[in-house]
This record gives sequence, C-alpha cells and structure tokens, in this order.
Amino acid sequence: MTTTTPPTALSRAGGVPIRRKAHRAQARTSWGSVLLWVVVGIVLAYLVFPVFIVAPVSFSSAKYLQFPPPGWSLQWYENYFARPGWVPATLLSIRVALITAVLATILGTAASLALVRGRFPGRNAINSFIVSPLVVPGIIVAIGVYFFYAQVRLVGNPLGLSLAHTALALPFVVTNVSATLHGFDERLEYAAMNLGANRWQTFRRVTLPIIRPGVFAGALFAFIVSFDELIVALFVSGSGAVTLPRKMWDSLRQEIDPTIAAVSTILITLSVMILLVSELLRQRSERTRTATWTADEELDDLGVRE
Repeated sequence: MTTTTPPTALSRAGGVPIRRKAHRAQARTSWGSVLLWVVVGIVLAYLVFPVFIVAPVSFSSAKYLQFPPPGWSLQWYENYFARPGWVPATLLSIRVALITAVLATILGTAASLALVRGRFPGRNAINSFIVSPLVVPGIIVAIGVYFFYAQVRLVGNPLGLSLAHTALALPFVVTNVSATLHGFDERLEYAAMNLGANRWQTFRRVTLPIIRPGVFAGALFAFIVSFDELIVALFVSGSGAVTLPRKMWDSLRQEIDPTIAAVSTILITLSVMILLVSELLRQRSERTRTATWTADEELDDLGVRE
C-alpha cells in the first residue's frame, strides 16, 4: 500500500514546491534580462550621445563652436564646399578607399578560399598573420610602414597610402568571406564540375553568387576602414596625399570652427548608410544559406544524393 505525504508535511519538512522554485527562477531571469538591457542602453547612449551634439552644431548660425546653436544655417556646409582643400581631400579619400576596397576584396577572397578549403602546414599561422592588424596598435603599424616607405620613396604617394590601407582592411574581408564559406556546401561545386565546368567557371557561376553578400560586406568594411583611417595617413600621406581625416586633423590643430562639425556629420551619415547596406547583405546571405540547406535536405529526403 502506497502512502502519500500531504503538502503540509512537505512544508513542515522544509521542502519548497517545484512550482514556487520555477517561479523564483523565472523572476531572477527576468530581472537579469532587464538589468542587461539597461546596461546595454546606457553604453549605447554614451556612444551615440556625441552625434546629437555634433549634428546640431553643424547647422549652427554661430561663428564658432557653440551648443545649443543660437540659430540654424547651412553656412558651414557651404564653407566645406567653397573653401580650398576640403573637397580635394574628400575626393582623394574616396579614390584611395575605392582602390583599397578592390585590392582588399580580391586578395581577401583568394586568401579566404585558401584558408577555409586548403589543408596545408602553417594555415593557422598564416591566418593569424593576416588578421594581426586587428590586434597590433595602429601607431606601430604606421611607424613600420613609414620607415619602409621612406626607403622606397612612397611617402606622399596615394598608391602607397592605398597599399598600406589594404593591409589594414584585409582582415575584415577575410573574416566576412570566411564566415560565408564555412556555410557553403561544396557538393554544389562538385556537381558543377561533374557537368563539365572547369574551376574558374565553377567559381564564377556557382561559388561567387552564393558568397557574394559576404564579399560585398567585406568590401564595404574595407572602404570604411580606409576612408576613416588617420594614424597611418598622418605618417605616410606627406603633403601630396592629404586625405579627409588628415585634413580634419590639421583643421583641429590650426583653427576650430563648425566646418569640422559639418564634415563629421557627413562622415557619420556615410558610415551609417554603408553599415545599413552591409546589414542588408548579411540578411540576404542568411536567407541564401537557409534556402541552400533546405534544398539539400529535400534532396537528401528524396534520395537524390548519397
């Protein structure tokens, strides 16, 4: 005969009902989530707060940096386009960033294919060397590049600046493309080659269309890295390759007026637009990867594949 202990006996014995324990655990989890979101909100507000100062100041009618602005005017944007030095520096930064994006994308995509697909000694060491600019202080890279460029007379040359920026942007391309390749089904390439395609045709018609969002995202990050880079530009730009960040640095040292706020607002807007495009490409890559996996599972269920 089985005896059942009444709930009152459990309470007197010091036991806690399972439902009460689950409720307390859920309450602790809820408060932990709220606290986490509060901390994240404070950090984001701290990082974004300067934007809400710089953007209004760029439309100020004052003759110097003043917040809150006494009035509103577009005079500092007109000053940006009218004064000599600003527009040429912007065009040079765009040209250098485009060259950097192209070089970093080509080299980074090739390196990602070798590092992800290859099985050779020293692969991890090569990968660490490629991504080392992410962890090495920028001032060390700038000094090393300057001493090398001084010997080969590349200081003040836009091409030399593009090559230096390519080394800094390469890790971002390798990271994005490698992440896309890790979710790629290599059986699609084998199927294309079995149908008569060579390696170049397989890459161009099968591999590249699937990894294209990751390649584009890496190119966008390479463009941003080059366009916003200052430390290396201070050392190797000289007087013949003054980029926009270098021009902003010189302006802050020589004179301070709201033109620098107008330029900063333009850079912030451009960076936000590029990041939004990168996020859209990432979402498209996820949808493509999910569709590929779904198709593979359906083919496996039908017994088409081994």
